[in-house]
Amino acid sequence: MHILLTGGTGLIGRQLCHYWLSQGHRLTVWSRSPEKVAKICGAQVRGIARLEDLGEEPLDAVVNLAGAPIGDRWWTTRRKALLWSSRISLTESLVAWLETRQQKPQVLISGSAVGWYGDGGERELTEDSPPVIDDFASQLCIAWEETAQRAEALGIRVILVRTGLVVSAEGGFLSRLLLPFKLGLGGPIGNGRQWMPWIHIKDQIALIDFLLHRIDASGPYNACAPKPVRNRHFAKTLGSVLHRPAFMPMPALALKVGLGEMSLLLLGGQKAVPARLLEAGFTFQFTDLRAALDDLSSRL
Repeated sequence: MHILLTGGTGLIGRQLCHYWLSQGHRLTVWSRSPEKVAKICGAQVRGIARLEDLGEEPLDAVVNLAGAPIGDRWWTTRRKALLWSSRISLTESLVAWLETRQQKPQVLISGSAVGWYGDGGERELTEDSPPVIDDFASQLCIAWEETAQRAEALGIRVILVRTGLVVSAEGGFLSRLLLPFKLGLGGPIGNGRQWMPWIHIKDQIALIDFLLHRIDASGPYNACAPKPVRNRHFAKTLGSVLHRPAFMPMPALALKVGLGEMSLLLLGGQKAVPARLLEAGFTFQFTDLRAALDDLSSRL
């Protein structure tokens, strides 16, 4: 199978490339730095700077994961514009290019996030739950999904992967928590009651591969473990795995003052469950947070 990836050098993209190479697939990564792709993703992975470089080479699937990290910097007007263009504008360009091709891929798997729902409070969120459009992250995900779905008009099946908090030793949100926790300064955020929909990186890779090979898969899928946890429980469990105390709370007021609008990412949450994945027969390797963190502990 020939698969085109955007965001192939990111946390999930890198792991997908290594996994799919081991499965014998042919991979091409669209990147701003194509010369670095082989080193990051694998020697057999081709990097291209322009989609046109593919010409009319047959393409079986497109996996669209590109997007600047949403929680790395303050949400200034400039930063918001970058977050928007790196997702929506890039996906618009991708769909426009697909329209020009005579031979089209069968499926487009496009990234999204559980932030699509907004702050869900105590509601259990399945793929049928409506969003609460009250913050920038939700608006960003909604626009991202709507843009990707335009490919359906081209006869391409579209799958939307609403990813939770990816637990990995190679990067992601967990890497930003390690220093304060290792220093004994970790703890709950705000009141600690907000829900955290987490997923182990191995399950994230497995479910994308699972959806790639299901010819009846389409629409949104919550990519998170079946048992979301509250922030307080997550902090306590991470502290235990690292053999450090985890009782230093981060006051909500300090976050709102320090991070402004971006504090909603930390103070809100989603009690999201992977209803459609479970119905489709996907089996999670990690359903318990402690087991997931223990699996990574030697590399944290």
